[in-house]
Amino acid sequence: MSGDNAEPIYIRAASKSNGITSIVIGLVGLFVSALWFVLLPSWLVLAGIFITSASLIALLIGYFKVREPEFSLEMTPEHIIYRHRLGRWQIDWDNLQRADCPKVRAGLTHVELETVGFKLKDYRNFLHSISPRLATHLLMEQRPLLLQNSEDNCATGSCYEQSMFDDKHFTLSDGTVLTGVKAMLANRMVELRRRLGFDVYIATSDIDRTPTEFAALIAQCQQARAQLKLETQSSINE
Repeated sequence: MSGDNAEPIYIRAASKSNGITSIVIGLVGLFVSALWFVLLPSWLVLAGIFITSASLIALLIGYFKVREPEFSLEMTPEHIIYRHRLGRWQIDWDNLQRADCPKVRAGLTHVELETVGFKLKDYRNFLHSISPRLATHLLMEQRPLLLQNSEDNCATGSCYEQSMFDDKHFTLSDGTVLTGVKAMLANRMVELRRRLGFDVYIATSDIDRTPTEFAALIAQCQQARAQLKLETQSSINE
């Protein structure tokens, strides 16, 4: 991504791998279990039930893997686009302050979480681009992050409940007032920035490399874009 005509970078989710394999294993297992019930004595019926259950689970896992988009992330010279079966969100490179692996306190040291965080300059475009269904999914998926770097005075757990279900209105920088699930997501982003330093998070299962490697890739893309803008400005001035 060193120029406006650069090819997009596509990232395939690790969780999507082996979807077809899981479906094939499930179908074979169902065929075996059918023969099991027909040909083997009744005292082996429990084993047949176990094979059937395992086959159905394999089919279900394969189904959810296959129905996900082929690529979870697309990085173009203008945007970072995240795709999910429930919708998508988009972050403009000009709106991305930084991306890195958030760290939490563990005694006297800090430990990196298995996720990548994005810190935005402004929430408007991101919240306008995300679908309500995906916003609801993120609210549920990212709840464990609220338990990180928690306050010492939260022994009762009430602060967790308040931050998990903060449904008050949210006003964007241009004066637009958000309500409903998008307001809840905006308030969640503010809370996660306060706790972990980032607004939006991508799970390890949504990328095809380690969080550190993915954060390094984002940094390289930012540097390439910044260099391109400098070269373009220099050519204009000349």
